[in-house]
Amino acid sequence: MNRRAVVTGGGSGVGRALALKLAAQDWRVIILGRRAETLEETMRLAGPHASRLTHHVCDIGDAAAVAEVGKQILAQHSEVHLLVNAAGTNAPRRSLEILSLEDYHAMIATNLNGAYYCVQAFLPQMRTRQSGLIVNIVSDAAKQASAKAGPAYVMSKFGLVGLTQSINAEERRNGIRACAILPGDIDTPLLDKRPAPPDAVARARMLKSEDVAECAVFCINLPEHVVVEEMLVRPR
Repeated sequence: MNRRAVVTGGGSGVGRALALKLAAQDWRVIILGRRAETLEETMRLAGPHASRLTHHVCDIGDAAAVAEVGKQILAQHSEVHLLVNAAGTNAPRRSLEILSLEDYHAMIATNLNGAYYCVQAFLPQMRTRQSGLIVNIVSDAAKQASAKAGPAYVMSKFGLVGLTQSINAEERRNGIRACAILPGDIDTPLLDKRPAPPDAVARARMLKSEDVAECAVFCINLPEHVVVEEMLVRPR
């Protein structure tokens, strides 16, 4: 089966880990990200499966850029069976007291608006085909706000769960499923944006990107009549 997936945030973290796992399972994977060098590194890491990956440089917070890349992908591949919204960001100065308007808008643009733009780019052809899966990599911050995450990040993740639920509410009748995966702390480069980045001991206790990618793969490989609407996963 020639299955095609689009994965945002494919240059690092969960997006990279999931793109590599999908390629190893014979998916055709198109990865999106803001930096060509990190996307190309993902392709190199795919080793013998590298031919199954292609990439597009795209700032998903830019609606026009997403629409254009979506058109290019569908013109080349005709169908996308799976969309994974894995891109995400935060800022060191994240508390309400010091959060800048610029950082607030940047987080909402990437974490929430970008996912919405990507859904709108690929959902119509899923609807026409009466089949498709959208996986949103969220955060356990969508369950309970915390000072550690900061308000803009929390707001964006609550919104992403709302988007997931809305897709299931409206598109289930069209054969489309959506899944929100809500991981706890993950050892990814995003930790370096914390006001006080955790040390190696703390990182060793966290989830790995590959752990979260395995959760996504589990949901992706379930039969089409099964919908995992939310999966909450934390380190032991």
